[in-house]
Order: sequence, then structure tokens, then C-alpha cells
Amino acid sequence: MSLRERSPGGAVEAGEDVAAAVAALDGPERCLSMLPWDRFSAWLHCVCVVGFDLELGQAVEVIYPPHSKLTDKEKTNICYLSFPDSNSGCLGDTQFCFRFRRSPGRRVSLCCFLDQLDRDLPVYLKKDPAYYYGYVYFRQVRDKSLKRGYFQKSLVLISKLPYVHLFRTMLKQIAPEYFEKSEAFLEAVCSDVDRWPPPIPGKILHLPIMGIIMKLRIPTYRDKPGTTPVVQNMHQADAQISMALPTVHEVDLFRCFSPVFFHVQMLWELVLLGEPLVVMAPSPSESSETVLALVSCISPLKYCSDFRPYFTIHDSEFKEYTTRTQAPPSVILGVTNPFFAKTLQHWPHIIRIGDIKLPGEVPKQVKVKKLKNLKTLDSKPGVYSSYKPYLNKDEEIVKQLQKGVQQKRPTEAQSVILRRYFLELTESFIIPLERYVASLMPLQKCISPWKSPPQLRQFSQDDFMKTLEKAGPQLTSGLKGDWIGLYRHFLKSPNFDGWFRSRQKEMTQKLEALHLEALCNENLVFWSQKHTEVETVDLVLKLKNKLLQADREHLPVKTDTLKKLQTHINDIILALPDDLQDILLKTGTT
Repeated sequence: MSLRERSPGGAVEAGEDVAAAVAALDGPERCLSMLPWDRFSAWLHCVCVVGFDLELGQAVEVIYPPHSKLTDKEKTNICYLSFPDSNSGCLGDTQFCFRFRRSPGRRVSLCCFLDQLDRDLPVYLKKDPAYYYGYVYFRQVRDKSLKRGYFQKSLVLISKLPYVHLFRTMLKQIAPEYFEKSEAFLEAVCSDVDRWPPPIPGKILHLPIMGIIMKLRIPTYRDKPGTTPVVQNMHQADAQISMALPTVHEVDLFRCFSPVFFHVQMLWELVLLGEPLVVMAPSPSESSETVLALVSCISPLKYCSDFRPYFTIHDSEFKEYTTRTQAPPSVILGVTNPFFAKTLQHWPHIIRIGDIKLPGEVPKQVKVKKLKNLKTLDSKPGVYSSYKPYLNKDEEIVKQLQKGVQQKRPTEAQSVILRRYFLELTESFIIPLERYVASLMPLQKCISPWKSPPQLRQFSQDDFMKTLEKAGPQLTSGLKGDWIGLYRHFLKSPNFDGWFRSRQKEMTQKLEALHLEALCNENLVFWSQKHTEVETVDLVLKLKNKLLQADREHLPVKTDTLKKLQTHINDIILALPDDLQDILLKTGTT
């Protein structure tokens, strides 16, 4: 079974219905139904300007739009995460991103319409309501007119969306001009964003931003993993400059892994198993890109633990993540402050990265080193861990990448090779699990319209392990090693827990949808004529609840099925006495 055959929201038809409905709304009618800033809110929570005050230190100077809400704790996190550590010595312009927890108890402002769009996304691009991303463009230049002697300011986009490449490109276009023109320019930028179409997966979107049109396509769960439909550049009739983005979310994988590409397979295992990982880098740009590359290497699986592309000692979770009173949590941290070399030296896996070289240059590759050798951030680059990989090393990928370096193959081509390697490795690993979990689904003949939908069978680790002898990863991967040990470890990890919960939900919803279809295929009016009024009223209320559930939980049901069920309900009600008809037609359900 291919990973792409699954639908996070259920049946393909249901996803297409939503996309069609959304597309139909994306016209004048949709514009009339959206309030000012609704379109902006679909892409961004707010835009912040963070400056340096001699008395206060880092401070949020501007939040736009002005009505955007951030708690004091969120503002503090944004302040400290928007500036590189002083030791980074980032002169000029620097771009990076961070991720931080939203304060609890906040009302989710995205309307149901946008939540439906989330269903059509691949699982690894779905929004996590507990976190915000911050996309930063930091400028530090000498300025003798200022007391501190330097101009230091960050323009920060706060969003729930993990579209790293899109927001990085956008900042590159607007930030330099903002630093020259200031507030009015920022207002104009936000007004442009408020005219963007909603972030509909699978559709070519044209996003105007200060005289330039960015053209892009957000992936859907129906896309074949590892393929990116090309967005072609076209001449605009209105003579505006058009810029086609090849991706909305991917980072330059090979550039990020080039300092440690001898160890990519081991790093894949560590990320897959949700092991605690620290990336120590000279700047937030390098730390954030490397963390994002690590998280993406198990795609299309979703990395289900926390990850922080850039983490500082001022972060609100600093104590929680650095305590020695318990084992390090399942999290990937990107850090630049030398203080962390001491604070996190008890962590089991540390990646030390030097300056990431320009394309065509690859740092000297080093062996995995013991953790005791890591004393300070000045230690040599390398992977510091005592982890013994379960799988034998794949020398072929290393040779392929080395050959590419020698032949000066473009870094984009190297990234494609690496991404395909990770994809094939992940699919070989997950397909046996997909196949086994699909077998836990009850047969369709077990579904009766007059009984509750049957339950999924329990996941049994022993039963799953028995399937591996004949239908294991050896069917799709030539890699040898202790696959059984890798699966045992994975089944205890947060990534398995997140993956299995998601599959469980999808399959339960599928059973509910099949139950609805079974009900629709019955002659319910005939049934009601043979039963008492009390039983008939009870059936009507239950059917109304089923319709509400289908809408509320976005069950994978065809629109025709829902219409048919509504017709059944209406026909049953019309066959009842007038007084009951009035009550049932007015009665909502829970």
C-alpha cells in the first residue's frame, strides 16, 4: 500500500468536494462574506518589529494589524528569539526562523472554512494549534548616530503555517525596503496580504506583494510523495513581475546536511525514534535550517515531538528542557549560545556544525565522536553520540553525494537525491505498518445499519512483528540490519503514537461513514411504518445527530449520501402526525 493512497480526511471524493466548495467561494461572493483582515489571518497572525532599547533591551516596537493579540509571555519570547545571540556576530542582514508555544486558553480565530482546508494538506504540513512560527529578517549595521553605535532591528512574521520558503522569500522582498521606509510601508504590505486568496492546497495561487506576484502551489495529501508540481513563470498582462516559488516549505536539504552527510542515515534513525537532539551552530540561520532539515527527513511521516529551530536561554521552556532532574525530553533544539555546550552536555545526541559552506564546498567529514569529547561550542564540528544505528550503513548514498560534490553538481540536484533517499527509506519502513494497521479494519459486511459501527481491532506488537518475515521492509529496501529492533524502538516513540492516533481517527471516521451509507441504502420510511411513533421519533433524532456528526467531524462521506439521508429524514417526518412534524422540523440535535 502506498502512503499516498491514504486520505487524512477520508475518501478522496470528500476532499475534492471541499476543494470544489472552497474554490467556488473564492470569488466575489467569498469576498463579501469575509471581514477585513480575515484573508490576512488565513496566512499570518501578525507582523512585529523588534528593536533594541538601551534601557529596556529588546522590545516589540510595532505589532500590525494593531488589533492583533499577543500575551506578555508571547511578546517576551518573540523579543528574545528575534535577535541572534551577541556571540553570533551577525553583521548585515540575517534570515532565520523560530517556533514557540502559544499561550493556553486562547480562542482559535481561524474560521471553519480554513480548518477545512487543513484537511487537504499532507499530515506534515498541518497546523499545530499549540505553536506559532516566527520568520525573521534581522539587520545589524554600524550607525554612529546611535548611542550603541549599531542599528539593530528585526522584521518578524508570526504565523501558524510552516511555509518556511514562502515567508523567507516574502521577507527578502519587503524587509530591506521596510528598513528604509518604515510604518506606512508596513501598512501597505499587510493590506496586500489581506487581498491574498485563501491558502487552498492544490491550487496555483497568485500572491501580490509590493508590486511583485509570487506564484506557488501548496501541496495536498493526494500528491505523490517526493514530487513537486512545477509552477511555471508566465508573463503578466499587467506587466507586474512574477516570481514562481518551487516550494512553500522545503529547505535546502543538502546544504544543511553537508557538514554531516556521512551520518545522514544515523540522523534519520534518531529523528524517526524521537531521540533528544541538539544542533549547535554558529548562527540562528544555520541552526534553524538544520533543525527544519532534520524534521523533514522522515517526511511524509509527521515529526510529532516538539522542535525549536532557534532556542535561547531566555526561552520560556528553558528550565523545562535543560533540567538534569529527569531524562532529556523528545525534542530537537537549535542553539548558538556557547552556554548550551555546558548546559546540555548530558543530552545523548549533539550535532556540532561549523559555518555552512557555499555550494561546491563541503567541510571535512568526521567520525561520530563520544559525548565526553564535547567541552565547549569551540569543539570541532561533528556528531557527538554513543548511539549504535540499527541498520547497516548505506555506502551508496554517501558515494553518490561525494561524486556530486566532485562533479560540482548543483546543490538543488544534491538535495533532490537526498530527499528521494530519505523518502524511500521512510516508505520502506512505514509500509509494513500501514499494511498491518489496514488489516485491523472490520470487513464492510460487518457493518449493520441497525447496530453501532464495529470497533477497530487492537494493535498487537507481537502480531505486527510476525508479519515482517514475509511482508517487511526487505520487499522495498536492500538495506540490511536489525529492522526488528528499529520497529520495537519506534513503537515506543512519540512519532508512532502520533502516527497511530491519526490512522485510528481516519479509520474510525471511515467506519462511521460506511455506517451512514448503510443507513442510506435502507428503506427507512418502510421501517418507520412498521414501528411505533416513539421508535420513529427516536430514529429521526439519531439520524439528525448522524448528519451533525458528519459535518462536525468532516466524515469522508459523499455529498449525495448526505442529501439522500436528509431526504429520508424529511420523508419519515412527513409520514408522522402534524403535531410531531412541527416539533421534529424545528428540533435541532446535539
